[in-house]
Amino acid sequence: MSDLEQHSSCCDNSSVDSSENANSRVDSEADFSEDEETLIIRMFNLVGERWSLIAGRIPGRTAEEIEKYWNTRHSTSQ
Repeated sequence: MSDLEQHSSCCDNSSVDSSENANSRVDSEADFSEDEETLIIRMFNLVGERWSLIAGRIPGRTAEEIEKYWNTRHSTSQ
């Protein structure tokens, strides 16, 4: 395999890997387990919109993810 073919092959794989990582990140933001959902609801009832405090109780979740989840699923306009 020539240097050019190796470089092309390397770059092709890295672009696939980065798109897979982006897709899995989007999926993880959208998919909350039933336990996480229950905890978010209970914590919201206790502390309100203190997203960073709630996120601190759920490993691997950010305050932004929690707030986005809440705003999309528990909107007060429903």
